[in-house]
Amino acid sequence: MAPIADPRTFLEMLFTSAVAAADPARVIASNLPEKPKGRTVVVGAGKGAAQMARAFEMLWDGPLGGAVVTRYGFGVHCERIEVLEAAHPVPDESGLHASKRLLADVEGLTKDDLVVALVCGGGSALLPSPPSGLSLQDEIAVNRALLASGAPISAMNCVRKHVSTIKGGRLAAAAYPAKVVSLVVSDIPGDDPALVASGPTIADESTRDDALNVIERYGLSLPEKVMQWLATDAADAPKPSDPKFARNEVRLIASATVSLEAAAARAREAGIEAIILSDAIEGEAREVGRVHAAIAREVAQRGRPFSKPVVVLSGGETTVTIKGQGKGGRNSEFLLSLALAVDGIRGVSALAADTDGIDGSEDNAGAFADSTTIARLRGQRLDPAALLQRNDSWTAFDALGDIFKPGPTGTNVNDFRAILVQ
Repeated sequence: MAPIADPRTFLEMLFTSAVAAADPARVIASNLPEKPKGRTVVVGAGKGAAQMARAFEMLWDGPLGGAVVTRYGFGVHCERIEVLEAAHPVPDESGLHASKRLLADVEGLTKDDLVVALVCGGGSALLPSPPSGLSLQDEIAVNRALLASGAPISAMNCVRKHVSTIKGGRLAAAAYPAKVVSLVVSDIPGDDPALVASGPTIADESTRDDALNVIERYGLSLPEKVMQWLATDAADAPKPSDPKFARNEVRLIASATVSLEAAAARAREAGIEAIILSDAIEGEAREVGRVHAAIAREVAQRGRPFSKPVVVLSGGETTVTIKGQGKGGRNSEFLLSLALAVDGIRGVSALAADTDGIDGSEDNAGAFADSTTIARLRGQRLDPAALLQRNDSWTAFDALGDIFKPGPTGTNVNDFRAILVQ
């Protein structure tokens, strides 16, 4: 067949298909819980929580109330559920207020009541709730250290849920004896629902000792009061065996797997074979970029392990160990590294983006790159290797007009990477 004439439009079409497969209205409709005898209270947190709340209240024909918290600028209008906004990825006072509100909403419930928890990625930062003796500033310090550490999301959330009065199942424990049904959109490699948003309504088996091991392994420098807290039994979160969780249900309603399969199907409809490497790739973004580039080069130059034309897809969540002072995100860092490694290799085009619409702290989801990216940067007298070294990938792609800005998507199933080789 003829080559794809407009690789960017093709790659963006695949991203759109992946996001659509995790659309809250679609996935919540088939996961509505049974109506309770008593009240229905909705709580939730994450970058797609507002869209999840709107979808839920449109589908629910009984009375309900409650509140969810999302990132600033990600809110949408709801009729019966209040939408709060707070800071991400570093917590703020608004997030503290939101945590207090959610805990207050589940107080005093009975066994006849139902709590529906709408949980998706980003909820960890949006729900600061420091234990007694600690302050919001202490929790901010923990988050800043974790974000700069290069630790995988599973390790970061292990620490977060042991320095909190709402994470690690504690919100569900506060709702007891009401039944809690958690509807979870996973942004976690491996799709462990207890790790999404640090599991405010889902207990797991991790302990404060596990959290201390993460701190030691990644050389985290945390406030002394935090370390003192983690040395006490009070830091341990409730376990799944706790009777308070006996009636609760957890439903994984969307994940990277389903979204990648939707993108692959769309590519095949367009006549391009699609290969899914994995939905759970982790590691340093620049290293993962080099590995993906090696695969793309092999396909382009030797026709192995896949024949071209082909689009190679992957998901998961990479990390960036911050050493420079530039602007960027894990997806743009992945792409700049990949671009360096496929420089001049004809027929390679790529898109890497976060499915929630935001990569890092800027307003883009990610960026586009191809075999001409490096030459074009050098043509603007920019040093791509130096930009990568100082974690300044956003500046590189912004200078080329290659930033990808779909806006908030209303869902979050982690990173989406697509490399077209033709």
